Amino acid sequence: MLSQLRPLLAVCLYLQLPGGQGWFPGYSNGFHYQDITNGNGNGEIYFNGVRLHVESPEHSVSATRGGSVILPCHYHYEPELSTPRKTRVKWSWLPANPISAPASFEAFAKETDVMVAMGNRHRSYGSFKGRVRLRRAAPGDMSLEINELHLNDTGRYRCEVIDGLEDESVTVELELRGVVFPYYSQRGRYHYNFLGAQQACKDQEATLATFEQLYAAWEEGLDWCNAGWLADGTVQYPITVPRDGCGGVDLAPGLRSYGQRHRLLQRYDVFCFAASLKGDVYFLKYPTRLNFTEAVEACASNGSQIAKVGQLYAAWRLMGLDRCDAGWLADGSVRYPITKARPNCGPLEPGVRSFGFPPLHQKFGVYCYR
Repeated sequence: MLSQLRPLLAVCLYLQLPGGQGWFPGYSNGFHYQDITNGNGNGEIYFNGVRLHVESPEHSVSATRGGSVILPCHYHYEPELSTPRKTRVKWSWLPANPISAPASFEAFAKETDVMVAMGNRHRSYGSFKGRVRLRRAAPGDMSLEINELHLNDTGRYRCEVIDGLEDESVTVELELRGVVFPYYSQRGRYHYNFLGAQQACKDQEATLATFEQLYAAWEEGLDWCNAGWLADGTVQYPITVPRDGCGGVDLAPGLRSYGQRHRLLQRYDVFCFAASLKGDVYFLKYPTRLNFTEAVEACASNGSQIAKVGQLYAAWRLMGLDRCDAGWLADGSVRYPITKARPNCGPLEPGVRSFGFPPLHQKFGVYCYR
């Protein structure tokens, strides 16, 4: 009776041979498994043989949009093997910004396949096709190289090494260098549900900011008293100077959170994240001020297009764009970037100044992107 209750580490077909000897047919991965009667009597099973280890020297990596990045992953055995074994490597990804809204939390937390490799054979999937490869710079090196980084490539990547019945993995977070900015509708405050917020950021060459990105922006001084959607479906806002109407003066500085909100029915502003640019944002030198239609045409005549809000923020934060001239942007807003605060150029802190959404017939300059 006792033998029927003994749990085994491996599940496989066990054939009973004459004389009471057992045999596991087919594959043997070189490990020795013992049942519970060979343990210590407390349910622990002694494990003899080599052990597979999967490690990464970096658990968070930052990169530049449009560039390349290597996500480190190495495996080894203890003790070392005298002869190599066949292993299968699988890279998967949990995006920080799902392209479409997930139907459930389980779908939100589901990882997507990036690449599977065994020996010299490999296969990549989805938007990663043609952009990923294994580095293989040394034995056991299964680091993933991603080229032409997209704005939506951020998230958690898992390197999983499978050796027979052994399966070990490690995760690496990928972040893009960029800037968080608050954004609201032309119609005013609190007009976006979650899907509308996603689209609003996308229209401005940005993505929904993650909690980590908003928290980092708050640590750097971002203070905004309107609540906005984040990539995880929560609604929050950053406060550096507590005050009435923004959580009250008795609350410490930090991120104020409304928690998870209904993604279709409830409406707020949004916090977007803009990464580095492939091109340049510049203030167009033009002999006269322009209305919105004239501004769009002027950029096109100059071989460019009118800049988007995310592009202006990225140029300000990552490229040091500083211009004390208000200009039209693609969404119909008027803004200007200041890296060195000075008189007649807005507040004492650096930032992107906004005139909101003035009537389209009014005359301003224009920021173009090329």
